Amino acid sequence: MVGALSDEMEAGSSCDGATSKDSVGWGIVGYGWVARDYMAPGIRSAGHRLVAVADPGAASRAAAQAEGARAHADIAGLIAEPEVEAVYVATPNHLHRAAVEALAASGKAILCEKPMAASLGDAEAMAAAVSRSGAFYGTAFDQRHHPAHRAMRDGIREGRLGTVTAVRIVYACWLDRAWASFQGQDNWRIDPKQAGGGALIDLAPHGLDLCDFLLDESIEDIASLTQARAQDYAVDDGALLIGRTASGVLANLHVAYNCPDVLPRRRLEVVGTKGMLTAIDTMGQTPGGRLTFTDGTSGESETIAFDAEASPFLEQVRAFGSALRRPEERAAYSAERDLHTMRLLARAYGEALAPAA
Repeated sequence: MVGALSDEMEAGSSCDGATSKDSVGWGIVGYGWVARDYMAPGIRSAGHRLVAVADPGAASRAAAQAEGARAHADIAGLIAEPEVEAVYVATPNHLHRAAVEALAASGKAILCEKPMAASLGDAEAMAAAVSRSGAFYGTAFDQRHHPAHRAMRDGIREGRLGTVTAVRIVYACWLDRAWASFQGQDNWRIDPKQAGGGALIDLAPHGLDLCDFLLDESIEDIASLTQARAQDYAVDDGALLIGRTASGVLANLHVAYNCPDVLPRRRLEVVGTKGMLTAIDTMGQTPGGRLTFTDGTSGESETIAFDAEASPFLEQVRAFGSALRRPEERAAYSAERDLHTMRLLARAYGEALAPAA
């Protein structure tokens, strides 16, 4: 049985809706706030259908039924639904493995929330299960799909920055012990056994994956410092990571659960020998934000236009559904690449990623 709470790739249609051919029947495992507030609306906005939900929580099942989905107390009921073609896994991290292994064996397409798992061992088992079954699998790195981040990658590929030298990311929020209690849910993100860590494992995967997405190469070397500074729980509430790609691009990530939400806290910069791209308030679940290019010779700044109405969740649904229908697009998804990101997280935690259960 999988848990009740939610966690919080390239290719994809840019149309406003899906054709009947493109419309996908979705299931969701774990109907928490991210699934309800962002994924389910993304499915509907893309012209797809939310067919069924699996969640042991009666309140979560009632919420799914109110949206017109069928509700099951466990994953077996969802797997038995013939109309469900793709499944979004949004349970707490330590339950990802069981869900992905069951779904892979069933042949359903799988979009699993980041991080892959609460432990590196579970992530490795998930990748092996996907490989054995041949199931179409993706990790839900929704930031790959934010239109501003796509525009940044296009500019980098076109050479607008010259030789890229550095990526700098701040992705922070305030998450105290009582967070989520207003929704009647436990704050599993501060439980090391369920989450696998704190701010680092929750927020840094987005930045690590964005480096791969923007640069077309992965970080290879990594080091980090964590803190438990402001919050009264057992996991880290902040971390600084530094990394380097094989070609020599440096990356600097600051992630935190101890930054008041009213402060500036979401910034992505890519610096090169000809200029810099800066995205403000683009990282997160919602659309919008601001993107600028600063010329490295004149210092003049230019606003870069992008679709400010499309959320990363909507675009993620479109992309995954398109790849489900068009196998040639599946090269944009890679369990092995995502497993590399998990290995980076394990190294950042000093190899001790999650205590034994």
